[in-house]
Amino acid sequence: QVQLVESGGGLVQAGGSLRLSCAASGLTFSSYAMGWFRQAPGKEREFVSHISSSGGYTSSADSVKGRFTISRDNAKKMVYLQMNSLKPEDTAVYYCAAGTVLTTKSPGYNYWGQGTQVTVSS
Repeated sequence: QVQLVESGGGLVQAGGSLRLSCAASGLTFSSYAMGWFRQAPGKEREFVSHISSSGGYTSSADSVKGRFTISRDNAKKMVYLQMNSLKPEDTAVYYCAAGTVLTTKSPGYNYWGQGTQVTVSS
């Protein structure tokens, strides 16, 4: 049974930082690309960042480039999202996802976590 469990969300002031973590189990983690997506109230889920199975390639949405950094530790079966210079518009539920292909499209991911809330106050 595949499980992805996010943690690290919370309430932070604008300009602050948070580090999200996603713990994976039940899958050959090093074979999967990993992505972070987010969904704000009343909006569609959107791509934030992804990383290749080896960790050698990363990409992020323009809205978070230069502020967010994705990384992974295959030995620990963990993926991280370091979020700096947070803005109120970053407020959303953040989800990690695992997929066999590296894509910015959410249907391309096979497994999803339950999400963690990030709230940025102005």
